[in-house]
Amino acid sequence: MTGPPTAALRIRPGSRRIVLVGFMGSGKSSVGPLLARALDWDFADVDACVEAEEGRSVARIFAESGEPRFREAEERVAAGFLARDGVVLAVGGGWGAAPGRLRSLPEGTTSVWLRVSAEEAVRRCGIEGGARPLLHVPDPLEAARELLRRRDPQYAEAHLRVDTEGRTVEDVAQQILTLLGIAPGGIAMAERQ
Repeated sequence: MTGPPTAALRIRPGSRRIVLVGFMGSGKSSVGPLLARALDWDFADVDACVEAEEGRSVARIFAESGEPRFREAEERVAAGFLARDGVVLAVGGGWGAAPGRLRSLPEGTTSVWLRVSAEEAVRRCGIEGGARPLLHVPDPLEAARELLRRRDPQYAEAHLRVDTEGRTVEDVAQQILTLLGIAPGGIAMAERQ
């Protein structure tokens, strides 16, 4: 097939992987596959990988073994993917909020903060039912506001910031590609393949 060079060849020099960070419900798991397809890279969702490794959902890991057990598995899985090239990685909201985490990413990693409000995150997560253990509390909106208040300073250390509210996943993915210097239309082209 003849056409423009692959997006991976036009990505900023030195970028070998992208890490999507942000609060739960920000769209990391939805945007990531579109980016990966447009770049002809692999996609990995850390939460899904931990669930497969553990043989149970994140909610069950929290309930049965506690948050520390989940965080250990999350750290191990993420480290494995951060050692690879050509991968778009969606990490859990807590992973990207660890103090200093985004400043210590391996060289060649571009971090992208997908921003979402507490209200929108709760709305999006409510559609999923009880899959979000940190929002399984009497007042999920207040819990989300408090978590965002604590996490936003760490998320703000990402290389790029993209607001996701009121936008399609295709629009968000295309904006990321544009910010990375990839020609407009990368997502549309990837969708047609």
